[in-house]
Parts: sequence; C-alpha cells; structure tokens
Amino acid sequence: MNKKNLFIAVLILAVLGFTGVWYFVFYRPSHHVRDIAGESAIVVSAKDIVKEFQTNESQANTKYLNKVAEITGEVVEAKKDQTGKPTVTIKSDDAFSNVFVSLRGDKQLEVKGGSTITVKGVVTGFLSDVVVNDGIVTKQ
Repeated sequence: MNKKNLFIAVLILAVLGFTGVWYFVFYRPSHHVRDIAGESAIVVSAKDIVKEFQTNESQANTKYLNKVAEITGEVVEAKKDQTGKPTVTIKSDDAFSNVFVSLRGDKQLEVKGGSTITVKGVVTGFLSDVVVNDGIVTKQ
C-alpha cells in the first residue's frame, strides 16, 4: 500500500470516528427522547423507594436504575432549577433524604408544599436523594 492510499484510509477512518462521536455525544441525546408516558412503570411510594436505596443501594440500583418509576408522595417544595426547568422534591420518612424530580418541559407547575402528587420518570441514581429525570406529573 503506498502512502497516498494509506493517507486516504486514515482520513476516512478519522472522519467516520469524528462523525460517530458527534452523533452519540451531541445529536442523539437531544433528539432521542424516551416516551415516559407510554412506558410501563414500577409503582412505588416515595417513602419506600428512599428506604430501599438506603437499605441496599446495590439491589435498589438493579431494580430501579434507568427504569421508569411512578412515585407518589407529599410535596416538600416545587421550584425551578438553575436552567429554568421545574423540579419537585417529594418527602420521605428521612428528613435528609427525599425524591428529587426534574420535570420535562418548562411549563409552570402549580403544586403547593403539602399536597400529594404522582410523578412518572426515569430513576437515575441515589445521592442523598433519589434522583428522577424527565418526570411528568400523572396525578396532582
């Protein structure tokens, strides 16, 4: 193989590599959106999911991580995060650990602290709170 053919082969591989990185890092995350409303969900209360993560995080990760859960509980607070998206914190039995839900879209949420709410979203992990993303309110 001469130098010209080798250069062309390396150039083609580089272009394909950059295209692949661009697609999976920049394009796909903003264009591939899960249909949360249409997916079946694991139904659980906020108190139970927090307790499961606190008791055995590894087992709870296997059960909930990257899966859709429908969580019901009492609202502690509803506000917007630093990017302007609405968020809801749902109370558990532990004062230091709740369920933190980032809601889809940017419409104003009309939920008051103390009211009961049901949200459906993707469980993405446990920090001090159970974190749920792409949430939608199914019952207010």
